[in-house]
Amino acid sequence: MKILITGASGVVGQDLVPLLARPGVQLLLAGPDPEKLAALFPQCETCGDDEIVRRARGWDLLVHIAVDGKGHGGEARVRASDALLAGMANTARQAGIGRLLAIFPVHARGQLSQPVQIEGLDAVTLYVPLVHGARWTGRLRWLNPLPGRLARGLFGILAMLRPTLDVQRLADFILSSEQPGSGSEIILSNSQQDNAWFATSKRLIDLVVAIGVFVVLWWAMALIWAVIRFQSPGPGIFAQTRIGRNGREFVCYKFRTMKLGTRQAGTHEITAAAITPFGRFLRATKLDELPQAWNILCNQMSLVGPRPCLPTQTALIEARERLGVLRIKPGITGLAQINGIDMSDPERLAEWDARYLALQSLRLDISIGLSTLLGSGQGDKVAR
Repeated sequence: MKILITGASGVVGQDLVPLLARPGVQLLLAGPDPEKLAALFPQCETCGDDEIVRRARGWDLLVHIAVDGKGHGGEARVRASDALLAGMANTARQAGIGRLLAIFPVHARGQLSQPVQIEGLDAVTLYVPLVHGARWTGRLRWLNPLPGRLARGLFGILAMLRPTLDVQRLADFILSSEQPGSGSEIILSNSQQDNAWFATSKRLIDLVVAIGVFVVLWWAMALIWAVIRFQSPGPGIFAQTRIGRNGREFVCYKFRTMKLGTRQAGTHEITAAAITPFGRFLRATKLDELPQAWNILCNQMSLVGPRPCLPTQTALIEARERLGVLRIKPGITGLAQINGIDMSDPERLAEWDARYLALQSLRLDISIGLSTLLGSGQGDKVAR
């Protein structure tokens, strides 16, 4: 495999290039200062930007690294990198390179112009959070003198607050034989499911809030139950089978907001006439979700996560399984919900759920929770 790399002199590139230098992989590092590249990577071939077409003709892949390893940067810098990428893409086309992988910081998502589309070139945009290697750089340099186990433990605490990416995983992704299709935009990060600090903290927050709901709001829940029973025939609590973590079914509890006998279907498939007058109030204020505190206590749900769907919503289940979303517990609220995306568009919803999975952190969970409390997201829209 022959790989041309631009932007290798940065912090991420210095950690990444040695991991790509494997048997059967030929690397060529290009940049405006080939002497500097040769000094940094004496084991690799180097060239100037003006030599790319001649030196890399017919190569397999161009990797353009536009991240600084710090996980941040201004919009002007992103725009400059975007313009540079367009030039590199055109160079790759001239050299007959088949594929382009552009690596940008995750904050650049939405700041870039449309993904590079050049005839004859398969282009993929990869967004990454804070990238780290065997040595700590930037603001994390203070971890280097510490014993390995202690440094990793402290990093785990920091990593639960924001998404990160091990440079080894980035290298494995670049060399993988299974690559996304042209025009794809991918967010690559470490899974928080492997971070014991994150898992423990998230579960603790879930338990504290769920117990608090029953201790503080028991009287309000009892009152809501009584009003529902008084206003319309049927139970006060609505129990429905949903799909949870790893595709397992569980019984989800909510205050009933629809008339007795309403068919079992996604909310977007139900007409507004099926909702009771008090149910409209409960759904608008999200008070109908309070009984799901029991699902949290039973470790079937979390406060924040993908909204659980019905077993009959097979298109959404298949999309979530394909994108790895079913690896995490569903939630009462989620990133898709506060952005107004409901189950009427299963593919788009699954993509937003996958985005949440890639960006998962306690800071993001808190932000989603606060946005929900402030009124963002009104649940699945009913049919007209």
